[in-house]
Amino acid sequence: MNDLKGKKAIVTGAAQGLGLAMAEGLCSNGVKVCILDISPNLDQVVEELRKKDFDVVGLHADLSNQEQLPNLFHTAVELLGCELDILINNAGIHKPMPALELPVKDFQRILDINVTTVFQLCRLAAEEMKKKGKGKIINIASVLSFMGGFNAAAYSASKGAVAQLTKSLSNEWASEGINVNAIAPGYYITELNQHILNDQERLESLVSRIPAGRLGNPEELSGTVEFLSSTKSDYINGAIIPVDGGFLGR
Repeated sequence: MNDLKGKKAIVTGAAQGLGLAMAEGLCSNGVKVCILDISPNLDQVVEELRKKDFDVVGLHADLSNQEQLPNLFHTAVELLGCELDILINNAGIHKPMPALELPVKDFQRILDINVTTVFQLCRLAAEEMKKKGKGKIINIASVLSFMGGFNAAAYSASKGAVAQLTKSLSNEWASEGINVNAIAPGYYITELNQHILNDQERLESLVSRIPAGRLGNPEELSGTVEFLSSTKSDYINGAIIPVDGGFLGR
């Protein structure tokens, strides 16, 4: 993806897991990346990426604080040299629990971070990208954007909302040269899925439903991110692209 060199990107929740793999993929293609994450390990992650000669900065951010989001966003843009070409809304939370046991405050917090924060950052990014007349917004949905999941009422609701939000915003901003698309990851070996990895019976049942016969590795998501970030995807708008080892096609 030679056209990515010199681009500027914000990636949320990229101190570990899928977000980190996405950030590394962009960096390896010459993109300068600002990672927004609440993780105490953020500085260490940035240091390790810089050892690979990647152009990356980190910004500690509590993305649940809706009032502070505009300030955090503009600080991130400043760290990127007052330019923004790519936004990846990856940060999200999940609390696996039966719906009858899930506190309403936790349901609301999941929607706040997984949906409201995404909405806010999309709008802020669009305002910045309109200055250039182009930009790429990539939201991270889920296979649970298409199905209900198990003990995942809030997470499924939030990811369904991300998919519909992506389509709606693409309708508004495609004429502005801004591509809004989403990736729907399947089941990957990440901290978010640790509850599955720790349950051997459920893990085996899940893997049996994945045609690829295994869970995904985070780096296997980066190719789709790079494609959607590049000019090669300029006529793709409002797409929700599964990267799931064939899970949804089963």
